[in-house]
Amino acid sequence: MKMAFYGSSLLSSYWNGAATYYRGMLSELAKRGWDVTFYEPDAFDRQKHRDIEPPGWASVVVYEATAEACRSVIARAAEADVVVKANGVGVFDDALLDGVMDAAGPHALRVYWDVDAPATLAELRQAPGHPLRRRLPQIDAVLTYGGGPPVVAAYEAMGARLCRPIYNALDPATHHPAQTQPRFAADLNFLGNRLPDREERVERFFLEPAARNPQGGYIIGGSGWETKGLPGNVTHIGHVGTADHNAFNSSALAVLNIARDSMAEVGFSPATRVFEAAGAAACLITDAWEGVELFLTPDEEILVARDGQDVTDHLRALTPARARAIGDAARRRTLAEHTYTRRGAEVDLLLRDTLAALRERSAA
Repeated sequence: MKMAFYGSSLLSSYWNGAATYYRGMLSELAKRGWDVTFYEPDAFDRQKHRDIEPPGWASVVVYEATAEACRSVIARAAEADVVVKANGVGVFDDALLDGVMDAAGPHALRVYWDVDAPATLAELRQAPGHPLRRRLPQIDAVLTYGGGPPVVAAYEAMGARLCRPIYNALDPATHHPAQTQPRFAADLNFLGNRLPDREERVERFFLEPAARNPQGGYIIGGSGWETKGLPGNVTHIGHVGTADHNAFNSSALAVLNIARDSMAEVGFSPATRVFEAAGAAACLITDAWEGVELFLTPDEEILVARDGQDVTDHLRALTPARARAIGDAARRRTLAEHTYTRRGAEVDLLLRDTLAALRERSAA
């Protein structure tokens, strides 16, 4: 079974939080017999910041960020049994959506994979003529990075035939406990790029608690923070490549997850970082969002903070022994229920069943 997947980047996580998700999901589908070709543009300096080289489990086509190159890769959709357009490619998104859906063969499954459903739905509500909204009735399945029942209901109300959340997960071969490293040692570590719809929450949940505890050590990783005024006890270390994520998560007393505004509002959207940290047996503190208990149990496998004061209180009460116990419990739960092996099996079954039903209808 051939899959043509049009996304932001498989090879680089640079300004591309979906990379880990794509890698975990598509590598598992390849194990189940899918012949995956991933099409990504040479844009945003991602090819200069590759985390991995093209893997053995997928063919990767890197194309120039030009209209002509875009048309060339669109034509390749005709070769696939399943054509997937992900959101957030970053260049020629509308042209890719219309192009690959038109180019897909008559018996091919057309899939829209939304890795930022709350933001996408907000766009659709404001623009009734949005290309995706216009295309929804012709798309066979919408898969989402998260969002749970609210996202499913919203997509179906807009005309989606089928919408299914496919949550983030852990690849235990990639994310696991690691030797601590002094450069990442702190009371609280946070990893995330500086984005407009997360910055205020970073201030509340990370920077303000750090300022209230000048004796504590805090590390922030990610791009964009170099121009932000930071408390003196906060160290900014810039972009942290995926190869360093395990050490980053294993070296701190606790690791902080902060959802973007839209994800926190909708809920049911555990970030990739949640499962990466759990895989490393890190003690994770997360900002509060609806549905967290479906993934990890508060106070046993994860600590939940309603505001910056809760973050401060959690850190004051946290001993190394309790942090280890919480991290170990999170790792056990994640290995049992939240691996890409399980998610891949779910997607494989969904795609095969939906494709078979489509071809059965076409033959009738």
